[in-house]
Amino acid sequence: MKFNRLGRSDLTVSEICLGSMTWGSQNTAAEAHAQLDYALGEGVNFIDTAEMYPTTPRSAETTGLTEELIGAWLKGRPDRDKLVVATKITGEGNSDVRGGRRVGGDLVRDALEDSLRRLQTDRVDLYQLHWPNRGSYHFRKNWTFDPTRQAPGDMDQEVADILGEVARLQGEGKLGVFGLSNESAWGTMKFLEVSRRHGLPRIASVQNEYNLVCRHFDLDMAEVAVHEDVGLMAFSPLAAGGLSGKYLAGDIPPGSRRSMQPTLNGRYVPQSERVIGLYAEIAQRHGLDLAQMSLAFCLSRPFMASVIVGATSLDQLKTDIAAKDLALSEAVFSDIQTIYRDHPAPM
Repeated sequence: MKFNRLGRSDLTVSEICLGSMTWGSQNTAAEAHAQLDYALGEGVNFIDTAEMYPTTPRSAETTGLTEELIGAWLKGRPDRDKLVVATKITGEGNSDVRGGRRVGGDLVRDALEDSLRRLQTDRVDLYQLHWPNRGSYHFRKNWTFDPTRQAPGDMDQEVADILGEVARLQGEGKLGVFGLSNESAWGTMKFLEVSRRHGLPRIASVQNEYNLVCRHFDLDMAEVAVHEDVGLMAFSPLAAGGLSGKYLAGDIPPGSRRSMQPTLNGRYVPQSERVIGLYAEIAQRHGLDLAQMSLAFCLSRPFMASVIVGATSLDQLKTDIAAKDLALSEAVFSDIQTIYRDHPAPM
């Protein structure tokens, strides 16, 4: 397992991060704990969750359950200091959590304290803003994105309030570093600018979607990530399971994510299925597993801090983590680039 420094912080994280959003819905506590044990045995030291998880499906009744399952596993572990535990604060748009209140400095402490209680730990190593308060173009909103409809308000003051509370929580030892999620280049630079101007904590990472059929990050965000040392934590590197190839034959296995979300939140549509089929042909031609090829591609990117893998079975997790040992040839990269040039945004 390779390890990367998270931004300019002192945290060193495994290049593969264990995601958890199915724990408590598609996965039982025992299955979640088995995944955690296996991942640690393979060198993973990085665990990502969120206060709103699980999300497959998401419901008010299960909100916070994933953190509780992780907390039961974390409690009393002698190796806690070797682990990097990340979670996220939910903001506007999710009425199940604090009525969907906008995140401000006053909310950060209360939300973090609740997460610490559920996680049964005294600190969160990476705390992330799950969504920008102003909204974003992620999750297929890029097709209708219009910044003139946003109402960012006094974002400089709002960011200063959030980072000010982060600084106080860091001083109390309850929070390690801070990061963003579902952000844009402008939003990321706002946080960096305000932290520089006021001497406040610097963001260490941004968690955005990235995979072979969703590569928005390759342009402006990649430039920010490389030059400002804000590494990407890639979520949905397999496009919610689409890039495993398991749906190409037309099957939707019972209990799979597509059995609950037919389009995988807009990721699995006729256009993307055709392109996934083309990537599957590349994998077959080079004797590769499609899921491992897809993950190895993500791991190769120069802006990548860690790739978040999630699985509903231990066998899936074993396949995913094994991608760390796969080095793609120049011929594979060339074939991937050919498909990308012809189909840059298939979903």
